[in-house]
Amino acid sequence: MPQFPLLGSEDSPLPTYHGAVKLKMKMWLLGLVFCLAFGTLHSETSRGKWTPLDPETNMNVSEIISYWGFPSEEHFVETEDGYILCLHRIPHGRKNHSDKGPKAVVFLQHGLLADASDWVTNLPNSSLGFILADAGFDVWMGNSRGNTWSRKHKTLSVDQDEFWAFSYDEMANYDLPASINFILNKTGQDQAYYVGHSQGTTIGFIAFSRIPELARKIKMFFALAPVTSLEFATSPLTRLGQFPYFLIKDLFGVKAFLPQNEFMKWLSLHFCSHVVLKELCGNAFFVLCGFNERNLNMTRVAVYVAHNPAGTSVQNMIHWSQTFKLQKFQAFDWGSSAKNYLHYNQSYPPTYNVKDMQVPTAVWSGGRDWLADTKDISVLLTQITNLVYHECLPEWEHLDFIWGLDAPWRLYNKMINLMRKGINESQMEKFTIKSMIKPC
Repeated sequence: MPQFPLLGSEDSPLPTYHGAVKLKMKMWLLGLVFCLAFGTLHSETSRGKWTPLDPETNMNVSEIISYWGFPSEEHFVETEDGYILCLHRIPHGRKNHSDKGPKAVVFLQHGLLADASDWVTNLPNSSLGFILADAGFDVWMGNSRGNTWSRKHKTLSVDQDEFWAFSYDEMANYDLPASINFILNKTGQDQAYYVGHSQGTTIGFIAFSRIPELARKIKMFFALAPVTSLEFATSPLTRLGQFPYFLIKDLFGVKAFLPQNEFMKWLSLHFCSHVVLKELCGNAFFVLCGFNERNLNMTRVAVYVAHNPAGTSVQNMIHWSQTFKLQKFQAFDWGSSAKNYLHYNQSYPPTYNVKDMQVPTAVWSGGRDWLADTKDISVLLTQITNLVYHECLPEWEHLDFIWGLDAPWRLYNKMINLMRKGINESQMEKFTIKSMIKPC
């Protein structure tokens, strides 16, 4: 009887390669864990103590908003392709609830693997969602399909592979138009201010450059740590782009990627609340996004971990790996000319052209950002047709824009001033102030 080589044996080179690459991937993941643990050695903190548990650790987004005395609303919107998204709203602040008349609308869109909690998990005086509400704005916070708050569909179940067949393409082409149109219809406003962080900026650049009627509904685009290229990014997350797509699917499946679950809740309650171990949880964020330890409120780490990561699809992560590997800002590559033709009516993915976007845009970047590198952003700035403001904060990493201790006075106050200037201007052309460019 003929002898066939065993899978993974020396006589079976393809499976051996497959096994070697998979082993390399696992070693990389183990190395990441080691880096997280090693980072605690440099933490300046006492040992063996437990910090009081913040009540928001066990709260959802709406409960957090109400806990701090703000009005909270939940709204659900159905996209053109059947996904049901949750929108969180803070219609007014704690002191201006008696103000009559319509308020300017601000829409906040979170980044990759996040949800609306990003804007309210710091204390009220340092969370952008609360600060904007107290400043007199009508604040809405989006949730991209597939995260904790947007896991429903008109006909599909989360147990079906088809539910998870999306990337940031669909978030831009379906989620964003549905959310913004719903908000404007609900409030009776003609325009809204759009604030995006990380992937929230990515889908903004796509949607506003490809859908002119949607772009006209945006009074100003505030891009925080924008990402349209990963050519110079150094985050370990970009390492996913070095592995074959079949291996990513082999490791993570084809459905959800890092969804919020009971294990993460357990970590936040029993691990990240410890005085020493919370430093380890904080290092998990720093290793992925860049280091600026002194600017993160370590007493809130358990709250952050209780809500993050909030999940996305494996296909979305593969799309990001394509962005890194191919160095192109383009639609998802379905892997063959035939499949691409089926989706795009052409054999290759269409390219996104930021220059086609006419929305007045203000950009903030960080000098220590490992995901939105300053070199990548320098290229992006040349493509923004109506750039009205740019400032680079040299010490900031990727998460300082949403959780930084100094964010209120270094960023949020400036954003509010630009919004108020926009409210008072009758013609947005007067808003072009390109002299206000502050590189690192």
